[in-house]
Amino acid sequence: MVRSTRLRRASQVAAVLLATTILAGAPAEAMAQAAAPAAPAPAVAPTPEGEPIQTIVVKGAERLEAQTVLSYIKLRVGQNYTKTAADQALKDLYSTELFKDAQVAFDAGVVTITVQENPVVNRIILEGNKRIKDDKILPEIKVAPRQIFTRSKIRADVARIIELYKRQGRYAATVEPKMVALDQNRVDIVFEITEGDKSKVRQINIIGNDQFSDGELRGQMVTKQARFTRLLSSGTSYDPDRMAFDQQKLRQFYLTQGYADFRVVSAVAELTPDKKDFIITYVVEEGQRYKFGDVKVESQLRDFDGEKMAANLPMKAGDWYNAKLVEDTIESLNETAGAFGYAFADVRPQYDRDKENLTMGLTFVIQEAPRVYVERIEINGNTLTQDKVIRREFRLAEGDAFNSLQVRRSTNRIKSLGYFQEKFEVEQKPGSADDRIVLEANVEERPTGELQLSAGFSSLESFIFQASIRQRNFRGRGQTVGLSGSISRYSKSVEASFVEPYLFDKNISLGVNVYRRDFNSFQYLNSNRNTTYEQSTTGFAVRAGVPLTEYLTAVGSYTLNYDDVSLDKDTYYSYRQNPDVYQCDPLFAGRYLCDAIGKRLSSILGMSLIYDTLDNRVRPTRGQTMSVNVDFAGLGGDVKYARIRGNASKFFNLGKGFIFSLSAEGGAIKGLSGQDIRLTDRFYLGEPQIRGFAIRGVGPRVLRKFLVDTDGDGVRDSPSTKRSEWSDDALGGRYYYMGRAELEIPLGSGAREMGLRPSIFADVGAVWSVKRPELTQCDPGCTPTYYPNNADGTPNQSGTPVTTPTDPTTNAPLTPTGGYAYQFVEEFVGDTVKPRVAVGIGVNWNSPFGPFRIDFSRVLLKQEGDDPKAFTFNVGTQF
Repeated sequence: MVRSTRLRRASQVAAVLLATTILAGAPAEAMAQAAAPAAPAPAVAPTPEGEPIQTIVVKGAERLEAQTVLSYIKLRVGQNYTKTAADQALKDLYSTELFKDAQVAFDAGVVTITVQENPVVNRIILEGNKRIKDDKILPEIKVAPRQIFTRSKIRADVARIIELYKRQGRYAATVEPKMVALDQNRVDIVFEITEGDKSKVRQINIIGNDQFSDGELRGQMVTKQARFTRLLSSGTSYDPDRMAFDQQKLRQFYLTQGYADFRVVSAVAELTPDKKDFIITYVVEEGQRYKFGDVKVESQLRDFDGEKMAANLPMKAGDWYNAKLVEDTIESLNETAGAFGYAFADVRPQYDRDKENLTMGLTFVIQEAPRVYVERIEINGNTLTQDKVIRREFRLAEGDAFNSLQVRRSTNRIKSLGYFQEKFEVEQKPGSADDRIVLEANVEERPTGELQLSAGFSSLESFIFQASIRQRNFRGRGQTVGLSGSISRYSKSVEASFVEPYLFDKNISLGVNVYRRDFNSFQYLNSNRNTTYEQSTTGFAVRAGVPLTEYLTAVGSYTLNYDDVSLDKDTYYSYRQNPDVYQCDPLFAGRYLCDAIGKRLSSILGMSLIYDTLDNRVRPTRGQTMSVNVDFAGLGGDVKYARIRGNASKFFNLGKGFIFSLSAEGGAIKGLSGQDIRLTDRFYLGEPQIRGFAIRGVGPRVLRKFLVDTDGDGVRDSPSTKRSEWSDDALGGRYYYMGRAELEIPLGSGAREMGLRPSIFADVGAVWSVKRPELTQCDPGCTPTYYPNNADGTPNQSGTPVTTPTDPTTNAPLTPTGGYAYQFVEEFVGDTVKPRVAVGIGVNWNSPFGPFRIDFSRVLLKQEGDDPKAFTFNVGTQF
C-alpha cells in the first residue's frame, strides 16, 4: 500500500515536471523529446481573449483613490481584453513607483486590479557617519519624510552618499540601506555607512620622460605620494579634479622648458583591490626642445613703435622657448597699452614653428583700438562709508584719459583703507561708446572697529595685559578714533587718539594724541620684587601730513611732554651722605638713578618724509616703504637734543601664497648745549621690536648682584647667580639698529579658510653708546652698612646707619644677620654694537573670537646682561 502511494506521487511529480518543460518553450520541448518520448499534454483552459471589458474593479488601494489608479493605465470599459493590454497595464502601474505589487485578473467581463501600495517614508536615519555630518548628507538625499518609498530613489541616494565620500578620497566607503517597517504602512529608512579610510596615492608612475626625472615631475604636481613625512598633508588623497590639474601643471612645466610639443598621452588611476590606495600612471610624450626664433612686435596703435618695443622684450632669439614668459609679455604689453589710454587693446601672439631647426618664431600683434576715456565712476555696496571717502582714493576722475596704472593704484589705495574685502578690484566695463569706459567699485564692507586684548609673559615683568578700542572708519568718514591702555608690573599707560585723513576735504591729514605713560623699573631683594625708579610722562602730540607726490608724504609734528622721574623715598633715600639732608643714596639706588631724578618739560619739533608704495597697508604683499624722522628738542622746555631715525621695509610676492619681507631701521641722538642724553630719552630695544627678548631686554644695563651666603657660615661672600635676585636696570643707548626677515608660509585651502597664516622670522639688532655710569660697590671686602630695626623687627632704612647692628630695645650688638645688611656688586654690561639675533616661528590666526598671534623664539646670539624671552601671544576681536 505504501509502495503504491509512493508510485502515484512519483507519477504526479513527473507529470508536473513534464508540463513545466512543455510550457517553457520549443527548445525545452525539443530537449525533453530527445531525452524520452513525451506523454500527451493535459488540456489547458482557453484564455478569454478578445472578450469585451464590462467592469474594472480596483482592490487593495489605501491612500489612492480607485479613479487615480485607473488613470495610470489604458484599460477602459468597452475595450476587448487581451494579454498584451493586461501586461501594459502592469508596466504602467509599476512605472509610477507607487506600488509594491500589482495583479490584473479577468473573469466574465470583469477586470480586477489588485494593488499593494509602497509604504510612506516616516524618517531618514544616518548611522556610522563621522567624517561627513548629517547636515552635509541629508540635503543630497532625494528620499524625504512623508514621501512614497521607491527602490530607485534609495539606489540613487546610496550612490550619491558614496559619491560624497569619494570626493573626500574615501573610495572604500560603503552604504547599506535598510527599511524598518512600521504600522499604517510606514517605514523608517536607515542608511548604515561604513566610511573606511581615505584612499591615498600609493605611487605616481611616469612613463616616457627622458629629460626630467620622476622626482622633478612629481614636484610640479599638487598630488603627492603618501609617505610618513606627509602624515598631515592633504595632497596625498586621490582627487580626480586634482589629477586633471596635475596634467595641466606638467604641461605648463614642459612649456616653460622649451618643449612646445609636449602632451600627456594618458592618465590612469587604478584602485588597489583593498580600495585603500591608488596607483596613478602618466604616459607622456616630451617631444623636441625649441628655442625662440625671431621675436617681433607689430603695433597697429600709432603711439607704439614695434621695433623699439621688440628691443625691450625679455626674450631674445636663441633663448630656450618659455610659454610662461610669453604670457607675462602679453600681460605687460596690455598694461603698457592701458597706461597710454588704450583700455581695450588686444595683444595676440602669432607663432612660426620651424620643426626642422627647432625654433619658435613669435610676433606680438597689438590690435588697433580706440583711446578710451573714463565716462563715470560708480560705487556700490557701501552702506556705512560715505562715497567721498572712496572717491578721493581714485587716481582718475570722470573725463580723464584711461590709465591702467592709475586704476591699479586706485585699487591699492582703496584696499589700504582696510574698510573693505581683501580681494577688492576696480572693475572696468564698456561705456556708452567704444571710446568710453565705466570704472565700478563694488565694495563689501567689513568691521572696522577693533577691540584688542593682548597678554605676554617674561621673567622681568611677569604678565602684561594690554587693551585698546579703535574705530578706523568713524561715522563712515574715514576718521580714526582710539583709546588704549596697558598695565603690568613693568609699565602702565593710557592714550586717546584722533586722525582726520582729509582735513576740510583737502588732501591734508591731521592727527592728535593725548597720553599718560608710567614706567617702572624693578630690582629684587631676597627674591622679592621692588620698584626702583618711576617715570611718568604726560603729554600730547599734534601732526599734519601733506602729500608731495603720489608716493611721498611730508609730515610735521609738535610734541609737548612733562616727565617726572622719581624713586621711592622710604627705600632709596637716607641721611647717610648728609645727616641734615634726606636724599637719594647711591648705595641703595645707584648713582645713575639718582642723577635721573627730577621733573622736566620737553618741547619737541619734528619732521618726517615717508615714501610708501605698498599695495596694502593692512596686509601688504608687495611694495616698499621708507621714512626719515628728524626731531629737535629745545624750542622751550628743559631738554635739548637732536634725534634722527630711519626705517625701510620691502615686501616680495614669491607666488603660491609666499610673502617675503625685509625691514631695517636705525637711529641716533645727540645732546645739545652740553646736555647729556637723559635716561628717559635714549633708545631701547626688546619686545616687540626684537622677538626673543623681553621689553627693554637688549642693550646697556646695570646689574646689581646681591651677596649671598654660599657656605652656610652666616657671612655673605658671593654674588647671587639667580637673575631673579638681581636688580636689572636698562640704561638704553644713543645709537641703535634693527633688522628683520620674515617669510609668510601658505597652508592648504582649509587652513586659509580658518585664517591661519604661519611665518618664520629672524630678528637682529643692537643698542649701544651710553656714558659709563658711576657704579656703587659694596663687595665682601667693604664694611657693610646696617640700619637698626624698627620695634616690629622690620629694617629702618631712614634711620642713622651704623657699622654694627644693635637690638632696637636694648642696643645690644647683634650678629650680622640680625640687622639689614646691604652688600652687593654692580656690573655695567651690554654696551656693545655686536648684534643680537633671534629666530622663530609665529602664527597669525583670524579666530572666531578675534585676531590671535603667537610667537616661539630662540635666541641665537646675545650679549652679557640681555634678557631672553621665548614665548608671547596676543588676542583681540573686531566689531
